[in-house]
Amino acid sequence: MIRTPLRPLARILDARDRGENPDAIERENIRIRHEQMRDQARQRAEGRLLVLGLFFLAAFLTVGLRMGMLATSEPQEPRVDAPGAKIHAARADIVDRNGNLLATNFETHALYAQPPQMVDPAHAAQELAKIFPDLAAAELLEDFTGKRKFLWIKRKISPEQMQKVHEIGDPGLLFASRDMRLYPNGQLAAHVLGGASFGKEGVHAAEVIGVAGVEKYFDDYLRDPANGSTPLQLSLDLTVQAAAERVLYGGMKLMNAKGATSILMDAHTGEVISVVSLPTFDPNKRPRPATSGDASDSPLFNRSVQGVYELGSTFKIFTVAQAMDLGLVNPDTVIDTKGPLRWGKHRIRDFRNYGDEMSVTKVIVKSSNIGTARLAQEIGVNRQKAFLKELGMLEPTGFELVEAATGRPLLPPNWSELSTMTISYGHGLSTSPMHLAAGYAAIANGGYKVQPTILKRDAPQKGERVFTEHASKASIEMLRKVVTEGTASFGEVEGYAVAGKTGTADKPRRAGGGYYDEKVIATFASVFPAHDPQYVLVVTLDEPVDTIGDEPRRTAGWTAVPVAAEMIRRVAPLLGLRPTVEPKSVMDIKLTSN
Repeated sequence: MIRTPLRPLARILDARDRGENPDAIERENIRIRHEQMRDQARQRAEGRLLVLGLFFLAAFLTVGLRMGMLATSEPQEPRVDAPGAKIHAARADIVDRNGNLLATNFETHALYAQPPQMVDPAHAAQELAKIFPDLAAAELLEDFTGKRKFLWIKRKISPEQMQKVHEIGDPGLLFASRDMRLYPNGQLAAHVLGGASFGKEGVHAAEVIGVAGVEKYFDDYLRDPANGSTPLQLSLDLTVQAAAERVLYGGMKLMNAKGATSILMDAHTGEVISVVSLPTFDPNKRPRPATSGDASDSPLFNRSVQGVYELGSTFKIFTVAQAMDLGLVNPDTVIDTKGPLRWGKHRIRDFRNYGDEMSVTKVIVKSSNIGTARLAQEIGVNRQKAFLKELGMLEPTGFELVEAATGRPLLPPNWSELSTMTISYGHGLSTSPMHLAAGYAAIANGGYKVQPTILKRDAPQKGERVFTEHASKASIEMLRKVVTEGTASFGEVEGYAVAGKTGTADKPRRAGGGYYDEKVIATFASVFPAHDPQYVLVVTLDEPVDTIGDEPRRTAGWTAVPVAAEMIRRVAPLLGLRPTVEPKSVMDIKLTSN
């Protein structure tokens, strides 16, 4: 600001020339200066009052708006719902291949409390403890009389329990709507479905998320609102699954096994029609994962894809099929089976003495370890390893369950010639039963690799060829003779021409190395009907023992095979297969007189 002099010289001289008093000029300038200072001070004060008023107005509006939001919003725990996050409660249904419901949503309620609104916390705590026996009245009263403004009491309650809580009549006890996941068939297909739980939670909705099985593998699809009206359709057949579970459970108990698994697969599409793992659980009340002991003893453990085992002699057909593909042998080629077969300090023996030589077909029918090992020597390490890799035996199956990724095969650290010999008859390489089912599907469908799937498919797969059609047909004929003439005689099912191979492998010790003397994994891998292969069935029993006879029997021919035969007898008609007379060749026809 430019300050004006109180006694400007020009005006003073001019006033003196006119005979005026120069002091009047000074007084006038002082008055003007004081008025300017007063105006500036007033403007400054008014500006400050305006800013302060705006500040208080903004603060009042902010507090008022926040109070309004709190008054109209739902009460919720800070840990379960972030501000502004939207809860998507909708989740698509899951159905089987025929549209039968496997999993859906069910409307229910949760119970929560707002302690500041409670009239009689002590009475409410006592009554709630009567309605819900797992709740302690003392702990509830402590929560109700503490500093908490909100707490969940029960995440899910029944209509009867809801009515009883209503009758308590305390305004601080409130209900929240819920969409919970319901599995109407209980334990049926539990390991496939897996289960679901609540994720993000609010009073008016709760997020349902998958925790295992297809519920978790396809979680993004099931939670997508766009798929709410389009159910996830699986390859399972609910009726077949129920029959398979019942038969396998009965067989497991009859054979005194600690666990069991079965897989029924369409050999041409790779669709898994049924997959069972025992012991099982109810996904509506999914148990907690085991924190100690052997994980495979938990009912949550899926033996079909997570369990990796030495599957014994079921692998022999792969060795024979590869040898035929390579032109090393044919079904009638004679193999030296004189034993024991020595490799360094190791000895390979047969279960019984089958003689000094036998045909390739007999090697499979009689299940000769020595004969299979000699074929593996001719195949060689590199060719065997490459073949098993093409067959999918050296990596997880890719089956659409989250647990399948953990079923990684256990390979020998040093794949030597000895490893090649033992792997040829199913020892030294551990795979899951799902791997085995996919391998037998390739044999059954003419030699094409199969990718197992839990989703319904409308057309056959045409994967890469791993067997020639000739080797595939010859292998099926050998497997058929295993049932009619060999170790799987109890596997015959009239009208369905079962072909298959038994496998009995000693169970490895959990600690210290080596194998148990009287614990085995018994497996029967089968194909039916043999003259027109459609389905593959693998049945595996963990530590079975047949005690019906005079002596305990543990081999697959006595344990796994009868269970598989009963399962085929039950499910084949459900699959639409009519019993037929097995076609015979002209050489098998015998002329008789009238």
